[in-house]
Amino acid sequence: MVSKELTIKNELGMHMRPASLLAKMAAGYASNVTIKFNGKDFNCKSVMLLMTALLKCGSEFELVCDGPDEENALAEIAAFIESGMGD
Repeated sequence: MVSKELTIKNELGMHMRPASLLAKMAAGYASNVTIKFNGKDFNCKSVMLLMTALLKCGSEFELVCDGPDEENALAEIAAFIESGMGD
């Protein structure tokens, strides 16, 4: 298991488009990809669960990847989030 602390940087936060892109990216990995925020775990392979996390600009959370390709999953997904998720 690997993890990284991240902060949402884009002004609109985790809205539908970046949530869809993130879920599609996470689904390409065999590893479990989870966001830990406000004491809850959100499966990154589910657009609806990502939306229910209510991640806004400035939200700090932990991205956790666990599985056979966890290092690659963490690197790619963290880079996507840090880049502003396309916004």
